[in-house]
Amino acid sequence: MFKKSSWEHLRIPFSYYLMPVFWFALSSATDVPIVNIIAVGVILHLFLYPSSNGYNSYFDKDEKSIGGLKNPKKVTLGLYYLSLAFFGIALIGALFINSLFFAMVLIYGLVSMAYSHPAVRLKKYPYLSWITAGFFQGAFTFAMCVIGFLDGDFSLLLEWEVLSPALITTLLLLGSYPLTQVYQHEEDQKRGDITLSLKLGIKGTFYFAAIWFLVSGIAFIWYFAHIHADWAIWWFLGSTTPLVIYFYIWFSLIIKDPNKYANHSMAMTMNKISSSALNFFFIYYFFAQ
Repeated sequence: MFKKSSWEHLRIPFSYYLMPVFWFALSSATDVPIVNIIAVGVILHLFLYPSSNGYNSYFDKDEKSIGGLKNPKKVTLGLYYLSLAFFGIALIGALFINSLFFAMVLIYGLVSMAYSHPAVRLKKYPYLSWITAGFFQGAFTFAMCVIGFLDGDFSLLLEWEVLSPALITTLLLLGSYPLTQVYQHEEDQKRGDITLSLKLGIKGTFYFAAIWFLVSGIAFIWYFAHIHADWAIWWFLGSTTPLVIYFYIWFSLIIKDPNKYANHSMAMTMNKISSSALNFFFIYYFFAQ
């Protein structure tokens, strides 16, 4: 019923790059039932995120490289229905946890649809899309995970122990988000999507990202110091060192020749190093507490 290309556009392996928020949220929760950990992980990474990927691919109709696909195939109507089916499964699964988690999964899905749907297309508004992506992929997802882990209610979202790390994840996403657009300037401009990276320019995107990475790094250090987990600061700095080194190398190459090095391969390598470093740290932090 669904073509192989439709399944490819779901980009399920790409969910690995989004896992750090899941692990950070888990490390910030206590006494989480194993069944909730598995349920939230499956709902988000195997259904909700792929649904968002496929839905946006259908309306973007990219002809050149996108996140997780170097040579995307032509999309079909089947992809649209497949993405909706995955979203439906995510919602059904969320109902088995609690109503608030269901509502948050629904909101996340609808906002991700608005990102590329022509009736709204948040993607074409540089600052609005930046704030939206940073908030929903960061703080909102963190809070959504915590609600799912603990079967919590709305009052849990107002607690400092949830709010502060949630907002810190958004700071990190505000830096990384524009880098995901840096190799798509030609296609975005052709469609009339003035993304933040396109507005900043290639070099400007890297300067912008560097500032937010510094701010988020300081915020993480402050957070661990504030909760008296000073030992985690050194593990955080050590784990993210490969990311800092790669970003510096890539940045140096961009300064020399931005058009040559602002490509899909460099960006995906950045994603792999970033997600692997952060996944390692947050998993270690979870077990070491």
